[in-house]
Amino acid sequence: MVKYASDFRLVCPMLNFFRLVSVIEGISYLLILSVTLGWLSRDYVSVLGMGHGVLFVIYIAALFACALWRKWTLLYTLMLFIASLIPFAFIAVEWHLKQTASKQLASK
Repeated sequence: MVKYASDFRLVCPMLNFFRLVSVIEGISYLLILSVTLGWLSRDYVSVLGMGHGVLFVIYIAALFACALWRKWTLLYTLMLFIASLIPFAFIAVEWHLKQTASKQLASK
């Protein structure tokens, strides 16, 4: 029985890493879009673009690692990949993964 919130970090370390990368990558995507919309100066494109590119590669690697580790279906994995291409979808992904992990943790 899990009694403390810190136990969650011990039970699902890979999922927690994926959730963290998902949120950071989603925020970097929004920053890139804010340059496109003119809210941020174009002087930041190279820095933001490089950072977002690295985060996206880490997201994909973490996605496939989690998919293998947690035995996700191909459809579920594909949906999480497509969500990485949609602005603000990282919020729904984070909420869904948190709910899924909480349910799994409660069943143990």
